[in-house]
Amino acid sequence: MADLPSTVSSDFLSYYRYIAEHVHKWVDPLTQEQFWHNPFSYGNSVGHLILHMTGNLNYYIGASVAGTGYLRNRDREFTETEKSDKTKVMQAFDQAMAMVLATIKKQKPEDWMAAYSAEREPEARERFMIFLRCAGHAYHHVGQLIFLSKELTRNTDP
Repeated sequence: MADLPSTVSSDFLSYYRYIAEHVHKWVDPLTQEQFWHNPFSYGNSVGHLILHMTGNLNYYIGASVAGTGYLRNRDREFTETEKSDKTKVMQAFDQAMAMVLATIKKQKPEDWMAAYSAEREPEARERFMIFLRCAGHAYHHVGQLIFLSKELTRNTDP
């Protein structure tokens, strides 16, 4: 029988992989133009959501747990006017996700309860909670990606 810290690590690894798989399922079919187009007068484009998800993971897990030194400009994640190549933006997301997975694998049983603090995250007081909150946050945005992807491709479906 697995112990709780091993189960936590294993389940987080599985869930973050699941998130990445679903991001790609809904984003990969989009064109460069669709990636950056927001079909609504509110909210964000798929591209801006991916920038945001990448920044969120790189800051809350990368900088604050893995010690990557990542410096975040959260506002720019939503306001970036340069429509970078979709492939490069997705590679950055994949790199952030790989960093998260590697960081999970490095956690020792006692690390899950290590003290944690970060800007704009008063609820996460230990590492376990930041991994949980980041997973929930990422999948919340997967829901938005699904909605946007369906709207962006509805006129192109046969």
